[in-house]
Amino acid sequence: MPISTDRIRADIQAIARFTDTPGAGASRPTFSNSWRQARDYVIDQAQRAGCAVRIDAFGNVHVRPQKLAWDAPAWLCGSHIDSVPHGGDYDGVTGIVVPLEILRADNSVPLELIIFAEEEGTTFGLGMLGSRAWVGDLSSEKLAEIRNKSGENYLQAGAKHGVDANAFERDRLVASHYRGLIEVHIEQGPGMWNKDQRIAIVRAIAGRKQYHCTLRGVANHAGSTSMHDRKDALVGAATLILQYEGLARGILTEAVMTVGKIICKPNAVNVIPDEVEFTIDFRAPDNEVLADGHQRILDQSHAVATKRGLTIDIIQTEDQSAVAMDSTICGTLMEKATKHLGTAASSAISGALHDSAILAPHLPTAMLFVPSKDGISHNPAEFSRVEDIALAAKIVYDTVK
Repeated sequence: MPISTDRIRADIQAIARFTDTPGAGASRPTFSNSWRQARDYVIDQAQRAGCAVRIDAFGNVHVRPQKLAWDAPAWLCGSHIDSVPHGGDYDGVTGIVVPLEILRADNSVPLELIIFAEEEGTTFGLGMLGSRAWVGDLSSEKLAEIRNKSGENYLQAGAKHGVDANAFERDRLVASHYRGLIEVHIEQGPGMWNKDQRIAIVRAIAGRKQYHCTLRGVANHAGSTSMHDRKDALVGAATLILQYEGLARGILTEAVMTVGKIICKPNAVNVIPDEVEFTIDFRAPDNEVLADGHQRILDQSHAVATKRGLTIDIIQTEDQSAVAMDSTICGTLMEKATKHLGTAASSAISGALHDSAILAPHLPTAMLFVPSKDGISHNPAEFSRVEDIALAAKIVYDTVK
């Protein structure tokens, strides 16, 4: 049975209906009713296709053809179905409907569909929990610390969905059971759409360093304090924000820096700000570039603070290394993609983190991107062509077959 664009479209539309915010995008917090309904839909479709299903102790779903033993080497293919609040219908879901359709088209293929639990990080404040726990990067103690809006930790909230700390050791990843991982995902940027590229093979996933910064000056009267005598924390922060933008542009074309959160105190119309807190998100696809950028952020921040008579505290809150994809699998994907396209396929760097970054140190791993219309993602307007998703399914099928 061939890959069906219509079935893929129906899957995406069906999963989109499972949301806490009907009419206002996809809102599927991990372990919520909407998340469970979406998960159950995929399980039901897989079982109808003659597949076996199991849920591991971390809340991840595994699907294999009935005749493929759980310990037989298979290709892993999947993504996530949790979403950010008011997100789109394609983020994560694209990577689920691809292996689902492959298994429907041919349930003799050595393929395992996986739904990773809590990829986004918006439910418990930390991302990629299911994959990190599966490979052993997160302990049950850590999962007992992080909590959702209801005050439940990951173990408590996930208990009725298969999470069981007592079975963690039993259910850890066994690398010999897998030949590798291929994740299909939307690009979440405008590059492919603007260049009219239908498929791109991901060469690497950018690493990420994040920081929480606090600049301190002196609060004073906005009318009585001359411009020369001010120690304005907000002007210092504004100066740095502009310099970070220039810093990223000068480091590497594919490097990015973002100040996404800022808190100004005392936040009054007639008072010079004495304290500003802000965050920095720095990403690059090369670990040497990340290390260089880290030092430049520190040097530039302290230099500006000193020049303006301010003090600054910089706390690094995350340090995720850049991850190169497996060159052999990427080469095969490139070959199959070129065959289907009739022209050389493109390559790309993923600026966003994915479960693939967690699995790559443990399994040969690769990613395929399909374009996002106008680069919009994490937004109800998110859109990718189903025809491109079906093409990705054909490429993955040819690769694993």
